[in-house]
Amino acid sequence: MVKGQAAAGIALPPLPDDLRRQEAHAPVVEGEPVIAILARERQALDRANARQGRTLQFYDDIKTKFGAHQ
Repeated sequence: MVKGQAAAGIALPPLPDDLRRQEAHAPVVEGEPVIAILARERQALDRANARQGRTLQFYDDIKTKFGAHQ
């Protein structure tokens, strides 16, 4: 079935560059309070989680647009 779908000529939109990006850990600065480092790490996690949400929305939009059935 995959072979038939590929032959059908469906051109998927490119994945936005933002959705390919990896989120770096917060930098650890010697002598800085641990709570400040933890706060930055949590902000990085929030950005990564938001990116994952955008990725899922992108995928769901493609499924809707192309009528993908499971």
